[in-house]
Amino acid sequence: MTTAHEDDALAALADRLLAQSGDPREGLPEPVFRLASQLVPMVNVDLLIQDEAGRTLLTWRADELYGPGWHVPGGIIRFKETSAERIAKVAQSELGCTVAFAADPVALHEIMTPERNLRGHFISLLYACRTKTPPAPDRRADDSRPQNGQWRWHAGCPEQLIRVHEMYRAHIDRPHTFRHD
Repeated sequence: MTTAHEDDALAALADRLLAQSGDPREGLPEPVFRLASQLVPMVNVDLLIQDEAGRTLLTWRADELYGPGWHVPGGIIRFKETSAERIAKVAQSELGCTVAFAADPVALHEIMTPERNLRGHFISLLYACRTKTPPAPDRRADDSRPQNGQWRWHAGCPEQLIRVHEMYRAHIDRPHTFRHD
């Protein structure tokens, strides 16, 4: 329990933080995002992009939180942003393409990483998608070692799937029937 003086001090600090954070619909400054991700669960969309042949489009990720590996493209929903808006932005920013997607998620997962507070709790919504335009060819991973942000079609779940996306292995190995509105 906090005192009235401590509450006033926290309110003043929160007001200063908000004043310096800009429009949260545009994303948060990194220190504010880090703080938020340690205080509340983050809600994100993940794009299960599959083609008619049943292949899944994954991107290579190599960072300090998840290490190197293939992952399902995704992003955290911003304040007052719809999941549809975030899906479109993720497809454009991570793949350079547009997608059609099912209105409802095909899966919902709660992810908690007990060993870490930073980005340690997510509610993930997995959406079945199809590309409407092809992914950017200059971001395609060749057969050598992939680079951060490159994409590749996969006929099944790759061995080097990042650990946090193991929950999607069955979805990657089994093509989804796709219907969109």
